[in-house]
Amino acid sequence: MKIEDFGMNKDQLVETAEKYMNETFKRYDFICDGGKDQYLYDEEGTEYLDFLGGIAVNSIGGCNKAVIEAIREQSEQLIHASNYFYTVPQTMLAKLICETIGMDKIQFQNSGAEANEAMIKMARKYGNDTTNGKRYKIVTAYNSFHGRTLATLSATGQPDSAIQKGFEPLVDGFKYAEYNNLKSFEEACTDDVIAVMIEPVEAEGGVYPATQEFITGLRELCDKKGMLLLFDEVQTGWARTGAVMAYMNYGVKPDAVTMAKAMGGGMPIAAMCATNDAMLHLSAGSHGTTFGGNPVCCAASYAAVSEIVNKNLSGNAKEVGEYFMSELAKLPHVKEVRGLGLLVGVEFDSDIAADVKHDAFDKKLLMSVVKPNTIRMVPPLIVTKEDCDKAVDIIKGSLLK
Repeated sequence: MKIEDFGMNKDQLVETAEKYMNETFKRYDFICDGGKDQYLYDEEGTEYLDFLGGIAVNSIGGCNKAVIEAIREQSEQLIHASNYFYTVPQTMLAKLICETIGMDKIQFQNSGAEANEAMIKMARKYGNDTTNGKRYKIVTAYNSFHGRTLATLSATGQPDSAIQKGFEPLVDGFKYAEYNNLKSFEEACTDDVIAVMIEPVEAEGGVYPATQEFITGLRELCDKKGMLLLFDEVQTGWARTGAVMAYMNYGVKPDAVTMAKAMGGGMPIAAMCATNDAMLHLSAGSHGTTFGGNPVCCAASYAAVSEIVNKNLSGNAKEVGEYFMSELAKLPHVKEVRGLGLLVGVEFDSDIAADVKHDAFDKKLLMSVVKPNTIRMVPPLIVTKEDCDKAVDIIKGSLLK
């Protein structure tokens, strides 16, 4: 659809959106009319370097040819059936993902929050089945983000934040411990705890990667106490951090992992993968979804995952990400650069992140703010060092303004 198809100009479209749509996002003054590779285009065809990446979705770039062709072919054959039937795209995607990341089973969902909800339910069911309900609590980290359903916002370790405020009473069964503090997690894992759930990188929380000691220690703690280790890789999964899945950077395998965003090539699809021992407790009738594993979304995902793996985008994320962070660290007013691969956070020495974002937008660079003093960048994993140089120059200009 094009704006001219409806006889509108930009102001009229914005007015219509504000009249009919409930806004929960603070939008850019920008009509996104097109996307290709690492660029987005407004209604006038102006090019923007996209280091927002659809919030880590457009990892293979916008309008990838393989994804477009997969969507076209599948939409002409079968758009939707039901999970009462087998379909080729769903089955083959399940095989591709499980074999690529070394997991046994997969449960398809529609969004990252739904995938995390499924993982929480699986852990609860595991605890009820194996301990007669004595162990059901899940320990998550302060400053985490796991979604906006009632269960996932309760799992999000941000008490009194806008994410949780007003939705009380929260769902029972969650405890919080300090990220990258193994002792804090050890103390929180009392006899009623059945699982630990963390992000390998706290992305929404300011881009804080887990330490090797922390990840290794959590695996050992869970093994010792008979708990499940759950990783939320909705944002970090599929090459974002320089490995196919972020946990592969640490040489530690969780009992279950969630994914979304990058796996669909722009289409809405998510999943929870787990070992046989964990997943068998989420049996027939205990969970379900109408659209999860939709044929068109699965065909698109098969193409997207294949692009990520076959083109070694994890290797590009690692190499280009290290270069990008080293260049960002040289800029004025930068207190710290944090990240893993092409999941990059820049903390400034004062609360200027919003000013930097808006000035960079005027210079045709897109990014997001995660803290008053911190910007986050998650560009397509196809970006080059030259693209990063351009972004660094724009940010530098904004800082020296």
